[in-house]
Amino acid sequence: MATCKQMHNHDPAYIVAFRSGPRELGCEAPPIFQQPPFRRKAHGLARRVGVEVEFQGISAHSAAQALAAELGGTCWQEDPHAFHVLDTSIGRLAVELDIRYAHPQRPATAPRVRLGATGAAWLGTVLAGIVPRELITAPLPIDKLDGVDRAIGVLRAAGARGSGTTLFGSLGLHFNIDPPSLEAETLTSVLKAFLLLTPRLRQETTGPTSSTAFLPAPYPSAYVRRVLAPDYWPDRATLAEDYLAANATRNRDLDLLPLFLHIDPAQVRARLPYEKIGKRAVFHYRLPRAYVSNPTWTIASAWNSWVAVEMLASDRHRLDELGGAFCHAQD
Repeated sequence: MATCKQMHNHDPAYIVAFRSGPRELGCEAPPIFQQPPFRRKAHGLARRVGVEVEFQGISAHSAAQALAAELGGTCWQEDPHAFHVLDTSIGRLAVELDIRYAHPQRPATAPRVRLGATGAAWLGTVLAGIVPRELITAPLPIDKLDGVDRAIGVLRAAGARGSGTTLFGSLGLHFNIDPPSLEAETLTSVLKAFLLLTPRLRQETTGPTSSTAFLPAPYPSAYVRRVLAPDYWPDRATLAEDYLAANATRNRDLDLLPLFLHIDPAQVRARLPYEKIGKRAVFHYRLPRAYVSNPTWTIASAWNSWVAVEMLASDRHRLDELGGAFCHAQD
């Protein structure tokens, strides 16, 4: 069995930071991961995607050991509830308890109550039956996303569990997707497409129950109408300011706060000085239901839903046409 070495302070940080329910795959063919219309960024580098999957059932330590044993690599301990698996067959991985107070060695956004190492370790142990663990991948090439399904299979075989939600919250599946570019038109196009497809995406996330429990809060209707108007093609600063004014929260299906924080930290921190936001040039797509317990579940269907968003975003004429129809219906 793989063992996890202690990660010392001088070691680098390795966390990077249409249907999402169970899908019957059958045994005749593997799931298909669709390709977006733009596979490279503006400067020519291949686009990549980081994935986060929440689960319960086993500790972060046991999960990291299982991943190292099956996928290769070296396991390092950052703290008693956070582990990193380096140089696996699908790249760097991390597994951790999904609560910031269990990891006091990490820098905080602003001064706050912080526990010492002993208190944090104790708190993590107490909350382990309630708070999910999280598998975090380093950014992967788009054509390597099937490796995440492999990692989930390893965790399931080791005892990881998850059926979408718990009594206290959801077990999320998140994608952190490189934008094709950071130009205002590109970002606006993706946001428009996402808002147009949001009703369908949310319905497919809930599955046959149609329950909205634990779904991210919807975008304010006035903001949706403003963005979908055919004449809404702002510059990047205005796009960010409008978003922050209407969505000063991470609790959105498509969370653009990490992206805007990367572009202009001062603009974001002026409104959200203390919010926990990872500074990343990514589209943070948050699905609240991961089904690690189900051996037929794959992240492919959720990823393919995102590709549908990008396909629509690539057609400006269609965006304006659909946006105009939406605003006319609202009127």
